[in-house]
Amino acid sequence: MNLLFVHQNFPGQFKHLAPALAAAGHRVKALAIDGPGLPGIEVHRYKPNRGSSRQVHPWAAEFETKVIRGEACALAAMQLKGEGFTPDVIIANPGWGESLFLKDVWPDARLLAFIEFYYAARGLDFDFDPEFCSLDLARVAKLRAKNAHVLMTLQDMDWGLSPTHFQRGTVPRTYQDRIDVIFDGIDTNVVRPDPAATVTLKGREARPGHEVVTFVNRNLEPYRGYHVFMRALPEILRRRPHAVALIVGSDRVSYGAAAPAGKTWKQIFFDEVKDRLDTSRVFFLGQLAYANYLKVLQVSACHVYLTYPFVLGWSCIEAMSAGCIVVGGATAPVKEVIEHQENGLLVDFFDVSALADAVVDCLARPRHYAPLRAAARQTAVERYDLATVCLPQQVKLIEVVSGKR
Repeated sequence: MNLLFVHQNFPGQFKHLAPALAAAGHRVKALAIDGPGLPGIEVHRYKPNRGSSRQVHPWAAEFETKVIRGEACALAAMQLKGEGFTPDVIIANPGWGESLFLKDVWPDARLLAFIEFYYAARGLDFDFDPEFCSLDLARVAKLRAKNAHVLMTLQDMDWGLSPTHFQRGTVPRTYQDRIDVIFDGIDTNVVRPDPAATVTLKGREARPGHEVVTFVNRNLEPYRGYHVFMRALPEILRRRPHAVALIVGSDRVSYGAAAPAGKTWKQIFFDEVKDRLDTSRVFFLGQLAYANYLKVLQVSACHVYLTYPFVLGWSCIEAMSAGCIVVGGATAPVKEVIEHQENGLLVDFFDVSALADAVVDCLARPRHYAPLRAAARQTAVERYDLATVCLPQQVKLIEVVSGKR
């Protein structure tokens, strides 16, 4: 088959799927603006030929940016078509608008869309946290307009793919029966417990068996519960005088609003509690190379994962695969993965005291919680393993969508 991957930062979620299909003998190409690409896969780069308009209505501004990117991608597709390339299946992440017009370039190609999220003003992330929630008309209207390109994709796609049932469930019911749920996949042979793992800190080393509390996100921000974790940390460290906290993530923003001008969410919430913290036991590690990030998980005595009702981060499953005791915020995406007292612990997202109590108990009674570690690892292997579960399902789905199977 001829297969075309479309992702503005290729390979993105397709870093395992695209090379697997190429290795199987399919002709695989990609369209992208940025990204490292992959060995053996021809990536055709494109750039938007204009910026956003100054006079566009603010409620429509985001849709315009999607159209601009969609235009650039479509023009690059036309060039590929002119060179004689016709895909049997287009596998696209439509989140930035790239796939908007690809069916106009290749009407007979099958479009498999990676559907991550469909926004709503109520009941999901937007109104979840009262500390940061504002339901004024302009913000709600812009959010509604944010779904315009997603609706166009849902209408045009031949089939869809979502990583979790929660994410598929955000989509209007009309389209849900045309979306399969397959997680991206975790290499559980790589992400696994390691009793010899060490993390070197200032003047000390952290090892499995030490009282190490871990918190990981790409960026430290409210969407991923950083503020809740920091508010619980003083009590955790007070009650466990030998514990240390390892915090992985940068001070930028992935989701939600930016911090007030001149500040970062990382600093704001650290400043809020630092007078009650033994800061010599709190280590901000920034963003780490993947191997070093895995060592953080492997030395963890208790891993905290919090998120708004939003896209589930890979780190939650990776922590489970590494055999961590995960204390998760009881929001819908987390509850899809963690069952309380079976393969982890759940607390109310906003309950700082309950979070502190759960973490302290994990540190105080590691043997009691050892079965949860094993069960977390088993969940990751049985439901989310890349080689044996997710990748075969993804390949099969593409074959079905193509009509070849």
